[in-house]
Amino acid sequence: MKSILYTLLSLFVLSCGSTRVQETTTLVSSASRTSAAASTEQMTASSKKGSDTFSNADRIGSIMNYLASDELKGRDSGSEGIEMAAKYIEDYFKSNGVAPYFESYRDTLTNFKDPSYNIVGIVEGNDPNLKGEYILIGAHYDHIGTIAPENGDYIANGANDNASGTTSVMELARYFGTKKSNKRSLIFALFSAEEKGLLGSEHLAKKLKEQNLNLYAMLNFEMTGVPLVGKDYFMYITGYDNSNLAEVCNTYAKENLVGFLPTAKEYNLFQRSDNYPFHKEFGVPSHTFCTFDFTNFGHYHKVGDEVDIMDFEHMATLVNKSIPFLEGIANAPTQEIQATK
Repeated sequence: MKSILYTLLSLFVLSCGSTRVQETTTLVSSASRTSAAASTEQMTASSKKGSDTFSNADRIGSIMNYLASDELKGRDSGSEGIEMAAKYIEDYFKSNGVAPYFESYRDTLTNFKDPSYNIVGIVEGNDPNLKGEYILIGAHYDHIGTIAPENGDYIANGANDNASGTTSVMELARYFGTKKSNKRSLIFALFSAEEKGLLGSEHLAKKLKEQNLNLYAMLNFEMTGVPLVGKDYFMYITGYDNSNLAEVCNTYAKENLVGFLPTAKEYNLFQRSDNYPFHKEFGVPSHTFCTFDFTNFGHYHKVGDEVDIMDFEHMATLVNKSIPFLEGIANAPTQEIQATK
């Protein structure tokens, strides 16, 4: 997460993309808009059943146990550990039908002093008319490396921040890479140097803008490792009021899947993660999906952000619930997600 310190009545707030410490009170969020009638492009019941079981806790755990292992030393940008993570993601993409977007999977950052790379893949759309429209699905895979020791542990493994979001994107890439069910083209991007100030996503957004990419939407995944607490929705998006994305997602999901977290708006989390550079450069709907609810995780940028406190079943459910709305958005005859301001 990009480090930004907020002070409010002597409490520090933990947020997607800001320096945070857990709140002591549970925040009551308003219910999101209820699901609308399913569109004609919605997945059939049989295909949705298949997506419900695509990912599982074992697969999630296998990825998480590597990305958040001590061997990777906290995945600091420019480090040997993040290089190992980059190779792992490249191999995962290659093994699951996700092609390199550029000449290779690596997109070298030009705005950071140490050699650092975004890993960028593509699953080309299968419709001759719609494949020229792109949806970018992303997460940052870097963390902060090693820090001052606590009880002899000095590795900030970054399981929730953001091996969890990275794993979610990798599994979504596996789905579309193997199924090839998308009419629009899907770019899967894992960003480096987010912890240095959103540098990886900033670099890629500017680069793609210079190439005149026809970007439809940017959908980012951040801190998806533990479930929300006491909410009537499964996950929330930042910048909720900026588009109708939540309504579109809930239509395809046939449930109140994506909701509104008031504190996300209060602390402007919309600008604190990798969705924001794409909003700035392209002006298209750009949001972050998150399941950190300000009460369910107290290890931000600490050595306690370990894989053994992650909920793999929850993470697999998130992937499986995301597939229908991503497939629906990718295949709809018109661009359903519309900016509201």
